[in-house]
Amino acid sequence: MSPTSVLLVLGAYVALLFVVAWLSGRHADNAGFFSGNRRTPWYMASFAMIAGAMSGVTFVSVPGSVGHDSFSYMQMVLGFAAGQLVVAFVLIPLFYRFRIVSLYEYLGARFGRVSHRTGAWIFFVSKMLRTSLSVYLVCAVAQQLVCEPFGLPFAGTVAVTLAFVWLYTRRGGVKSLVWTDSLKTLCLLAGLLVPLVCIVRALGLSSGEALHAVVDSPHARIFFFDDPASDRYFWKMFPAGLFSLVAMTGLDQDMMQKNLSCRSARDAQKNIVLTALCQTVVILLFLALGALLYLYLDRTGQPVPERGDRVFPFVAVDGGLPLAAGLFFVVGVISGTWSSAGSSLTALTTSVTVDLFDGPRRLDEGRLARLRRGVHLSVALLMYLTVLGFGASAGDSVINVVYRVAGYTYGPILGMFAFGICCRRRIHDRAMPVVALAAPVLCALLRWGAWQWFGYSVGFELLVYNALFTMFGMWILSLRCHEKS
Repeated sequence: MSPTSVLLVLGAYVALLFVVAWLSGRHADNAGFFSGNRRTPWYMASFAMIAGAMSGVTFVSVPGSVGHDSFSYMQMVLGFAAGQLVVAFVLIPLFYRFRIVSLYEYLGARFGRVSHRTGAWIFFVSKMLRTSLSVYLVCAVAQQLVCEPFGLPFAGTVAVTLAFVWLYTRRGGVKSLVWTDSLKTLCLLAGLLVPLVCIVRALGLSSGEALHAVVDSPHARIFFFDDPASDRYFWKMFPAGLFSLVAMTGLDQDMMQKNLSCRSARDAQKNIVLTALCQTVVILLFLALGALLYLYLDRTGQPVPERGDRVFPFVAVDGGLPLAAGLFFVVGVISGTWSSAGSSLTALTTSVTVDLFDGPRRLDEGRLARLRRGVHLSVALLMYLTVLGFGASAGDSVINVVYRVAGYTYGPILGMFAFGICCRRRIHDRAMPVVALAAPVLCALLRWGAWQWFGYSVGFELLVYNALFTMFGMWILSLRCHEKS
């Protein structure tokens, strides 16, 4: 597949994306940017959320992870489905009752201004790191396929990618994202299904034979109950999936911003339940694709890339499949990443403007719009620098790195919301940043000590420990608050 053909396809995709963004966001005001004026049909939000929930990291990393981790990721996905129910029937009614623009306004109403800003800053750091990892991975793929043959350095590849994301989100925000993410969902599904069909045909299998080949694959094992010390142990991954979903979706301004753009809490609940079903099916297809990728490499005698994140790109582009497989792969992975980066950029802009600058309360419509645009550009520039700061992931699957980072950064947010929802105690608000910083440090010490002393590997459940440390610290702060009162 030539770099020129990839460039032409990407050019057509970008042109279509900008047309959709312009049509949907040309009359957007500040309320349209932040919440879509709460007029989004629930079924559109649900379809858009498929792309939002599965970034370019999912697209590239999940199929490749099959070689090392089998289908164990499905244990987390089942936890995701359970977590979606918690979001739909616990958090959504709460957020609609408060009619909040930013989720972290709840922390301000519940505990005070310092807790509000602490939650917002934790989200900012968490989202910036997570999104930058996703952008880094896909820019590395684009660098290899397109930019390097044209002599564009990696820094230029990142700059071009984020410039496009900034341009199509700068005007419409959430109002545009629902429609552009719907387009990206179509591209992502095409990028999954077309290579899948091409591999099945290249193997000379019917659809039924392909299904049997996946089931009989040595990589098709889903459930791991035999080794509690393993990262793949079911009772680590399922609860981790549940709590990760609640933290990384239900308490994430990025993911919830589209949910909160629905007309009512009931519409948002329909959207979330349907998204959970679609997400489960789509990720299962990605894992099935991974099993077929390794079968294809074995049948054709081609070398298996050392890193799992390189398996899907290698087979789709250079593995001898029809040209359509490579082109749809490129469109799928780029659309997945742009969906993640675009919604993250919008959510970070919303959180900084609302939570840290208190813009809607202090400024009129015109000054608020100028502040919002300045914050939007500043966040894009910071994301550019963060992506450049990431190196290779030391041979680990990037999907694992994402959840490891989330375990440290989203844990305090999960703990703060859980404490606020589950009890009525007040806390010493000014000390909340100390607790939010101490909890991840204690988690790092716990992870190191468990391995050094007991040979126990703390995996994705790190998020739960982090939240518990945060809640314990808040309980101590509540005792101090009670003593002063």
